[in-house]
Amino acid sequence: MTVFVIMGVSGCGKSTIGQALADRLGCAFFDGDHFHPPQNVAKMAGGHPLTDEDRIPWLARLHEMMAAHETKGETAVFACSALKKKYRDQLRGGLTAVQFIHLQGSFDLIWARMQARQGHYMKAPMLQSQFDALQPPGPDEALTIPADEEIETILDMICTK
Repeated sequence: MTVFVIMGVSGCGKSTIGQALADRLGCAFFDGDHFHPPQNVAKMAGGHPLTDEDRIPWLARLHEMMAAHETKGETAVFACSALKKKYRDQLRGGLTAVQFIHLQGSFDLIWARMQARQGHYMKAPMLQSQFDALQPPGPDEALTIPADEEIETILDMICTK
């Protein structure tokens, strides 16, 4: 049993890879974007990055959900930016079965993806704030996977490690 957290900047493929991994493992998938309080969504939609304080209740909610899966012994996959170490620490918060997967891509790659996507509240001009906030996890904290690989290749990399 593992609780996987697919992390990285907006547009790196967290939701796509998270859903595909959950499908492969036959477990539940939770897109962290769907659990932001309305005021966070409105702030981001207005072009304003979230502050650490804005994220605290959102991360607490995701942690509670992760803890419920760990307590039940259920594998689950979450997509969550988890840009800073303190966010990852809050998500992990005493849990023992959490595995972070960092989807890492260049600014140019992610910018192109964000320019192409429609209907998401996180717009491309805010991408720089994501890269500015990102504290890349070390190898002892997360498995880092190149975001420019094919989906099946990424899934194989995750499942073999």
